[in-house]
Amino acid sequence: MAKLLVVDDDLELLELLAELLRIEGFEVETANNGKVCLEKLDESYQLVLLDIMMPVLNGIETLKRIRQNLSIPVMMLTARGDEIDRVLGLELGADDYLAKPFNDRELVARIKAILRRTESHTLRNEDNEKNERPTQLQFEDLVLYPKRQQAIYKERDLELTGTEFALLQSLMSNPGQALSREHLSLTVLGKSLTPFDRSIDMHISNLRRKLPKRKNDLPWFKTLRGKGYFFVGEK
Repeated sequence: MAKLLVVDDDLELLELLAELLRIEGFEVETANNGKVCLEKLDESYQLVLLDIMMPVLNGIETLKRIRQNLSIPVMMLTARGDEIDRVLGLELGADDYLAKPFNDRELVARIKAILRRTESHTLRNEDNEKNERPTQLQFEDLVLYPKRQQAIYKERDLELTGTEFALLQSLMSNPGQALSREHLSLTVLGKSLTPFDRSIDMHISNLRRKLPKRKNDLPWFKTLRGKGYFFVGEK
């Protein structure tokens, strides 16, 4: 049973969300502002559902502080049409966002998609261990350890979020092959790509910022207009 922390200052909505998610089989804890969220949060939680507009400590500042210590998946709840908050949340390492008001089924589906992605990495690598296959992926000085979702470059932890790691692993597993934004949205984010959805682009931007400069000055990724992204191999 996955343990979730739901954070929202609207107490009526908070209780409704908690009840809905408990009915869906989740273990749910709640917080009515960012300060309480940070006080409660630890590694026992599998996902944080975080509202942006809150008193005491808003969702953006709360996300900043979460990312200083934890890579736990975070889904932001944003006001409909508030593009700035969505982009800023993604830049700071949010895994996904959902605009209010939202459909209950879509919320549950998004949560399950994030959890399924995280669990799939663990299960895949448990199978690899049983079959005595390598449990790491390496290219030049960049090494991915899927079991613990950790990316290391020259012995330095790049501190990727779960979504950033999954995106990098998908691209790095297919060097030189263009993967469409639609494909990446489905396989990494677990959702169909919608018009004006910039989630994948923002996660790529975060990866470009976090990955160090390559020794041969080649970029890590290239963008193919109208096709998507690909991981750049050797010349």
